[in-house]
Amino acid sequence: MSNRIETLEFQAEARQLLQLMVHSIYSNKDVFLRELISNASDALDKLRLESLVDKDLTADVSDLHVEIEVDREARTLTVRDNGIGMSRDDVVSLIGTIAKSGTAELLAKLRESKDAAGSADLIGQFGVGFYATFMVADKVTLVSRRAGEAEGTRWESTGEGTYVVETIDDAPQGTAVTVHLKPEDSDDHLYDYAADWKIREIVKRYSDFIAWPIRMTVQRPGEDGATTSEVQTLNSMKALWARPRSEVDEAEYNEFYKHVSHDWADPLETIHMKGEGTFEYEALLFLPSHAPVDLFAPQARRGVQLYVKRVFIMDDCDALMPNYLRFVKGVVDAHDLSLNISREILQQDRQIQAVRRRLVKKILATVKEMKANEAEKYHTFWAEFGPALKEGLLDDPDNTEAILDVVSVASTHDPAELTGLRDYVERMKDGQGDIYYMTGDSRSMIENSPHIEAFRAKGYEVLILTDPVDEVWVERVGQFDGKPLRSIAKGQVDLDTEEEKQETEAAREQQRQEYAELLTWMTEKLSGSVKEVRLSTRLTSSPACVVGDAHDITPTLEKMYRAMGHEVPQVKRILELNPGHPLVEGLRKAHEQDAAGSDALTDTAELLYGMALLAEGGELADPSRFTRILADRLARTL
Repeated sequence: MSNRIETLEFQAEARQLLQLMVHSIYSNKDVFLRELISNASDALDKLRLESLVDKDLTADVSDLHVEIEVDREARTLTVRDNGIGMSRDDVVSLIGTIAKSGTAELLAKLRESKDAAGSADLIGQFGVGFYATFMVADKVTLVSRRAGEAEGTRWESTGEGTYVVETIDDAPQGTAVTVHLKPEDSDDHLYDYAADWKIREIVKRYSDFIAWPIRMTVQRPGEDGATTSEVQTLNSMKALWARPRSEVDEAEYNEFYKHVSHDWADPLETIHMKGEGTFEYEALLFLPSHAPVDLFAPQARRGVQLYVKRVFIMDDCDALMPNYLRFVKGVVDAHDLSLNISREILQQDRQIQAVRRRLVKKILATVKEMKANEAEKYHTFWAEFGPALKEGLLDDPDNTEAILDVVSVASTHDPAELTGLRDYVERMKDGQGDIYYMTGDSRSMIENSPHIEAFRAKGYEVLILTDPVDEVWVERVGQFDGKPLRSIAKGQVDLDTEEEKQETEAAREQQRQEYAELLTWMTEKLSGSVKEVRLSTRLTSSPACVVGDAHDITPTLEKMYRAMGHEVPQVKRILELNPGHPLVEGLRKAHEQDAAGSDALTDTAELLYGMALLAEGGELADPSRFTRILADRLARTL
């Protein structure tokens, strides 16, 4: 065998995270041991699962455990497991590289973070627990051999930017991480991690519920003065989800959440439930206090683990949780499933589907209760996960009403506070039949849009929807509480009462006659861009706006589909003119004098259309032509 020894550089992002750890940004350095034990537990879970799936795997699963070994003289602490282990490629890719989306965003946030705790929370978001060892270590050595393979790998680094990796032939199955401890420094919260009492304290606080035994050899004084060695199990191994809620305190829930999520912050909410009857299960779920950096990445992982009778079966179990709740973390322990059940079978299993329905209803009910009784906590949840939750309005029709009950959106009612849809309905004006909304890139763009002028003038509240998913769900859902959801940028708008219509009908009819020829001419001249030019009842101060027909796709949605590679036919929209605006009135009079329409008049019509597009945040088809016409027109006024 060739003893391949290489010195490699950490990936740039990994190197920056290492430096943050080496320079001790986090005061609670005890968590390094929690992270190592958690990783060891995961490795044991994976080996148990692999042995169930692959009957030919040559691996010893008779006594799976975590072992902690201390050498006080050498000041080393080793966490060893006999789990799945890693190949050489695994070691390099998992430890030397952070191949996770959102790296750049994370590092930007870390640089912006002003306090140590904030930085630590961000690192916890990213799930890089192994790097925590460098808070307490001058050097870290890792030895690993993947189950079923003959060769092992030795990895070592001081955290200074490079690491050494070597192929070896005498590694036991599993992984051993040896931490070469820095000197004790209580001022820097760097305790004596080679002391038995300190290790016991950390294991009891953070890892008592780990399903595998965590063992440590301790020295006991004998009757004759000689010391004897004794192997002790440090954790109770009681499955937290199987214990009654009354017997579990908040600190235990918080530590279990950190174990399953690899987060460093406490959860926002804990959901502990039990299903009995034809299909028994226990579930312990958590709503995080912040969104992971890869929440909207295509390959974002779900966070629910599946156990069967307390035996780990599957990480990231998508059969238990819909995609829009992918941020939920936790464990579901089913009593009546086979230990070698596959993902494909789970997707079709009726019992699992029934459990999924109950979990979803419980989560949504919990958020609804939070919204009603714990406003601050709800606001945190919605700010972090609202856009993801609204995806459920597209693909979970069974829970549409429950999701709509917890939705909060901005509106013209309050410049700072969000509103629920039911609150909007309670504030609707007498005689108002529709829930008005407008979608766009930002609140300021919508509030300054010509489309909103008449609604503001008449005192109608408009929902301000700025998340990309809003473009889709309002069309899909269509109504709330029997009230249609209506875009103020589509179709005809007439907010006048019947009495007002009667008073203005004569004036309107006169306007229609006066503008008929201009509208016909402009429709012809702008036929490449619009399908109709008509008079507007939604404008009060702007000269023109562009609107869609009631069932047209919006320009934003059209761009989204094109960006995803979908072929979407171009949708021509409608140009509406404000007959009370001096520019529009001047254009009508000029057209009366020049019915054929000179080039200058045609240019004015183009300018009017371009201005309407820009006012709603749209894009000009030919910006250079627009600016050239505008410059020529301005030059003539000087």
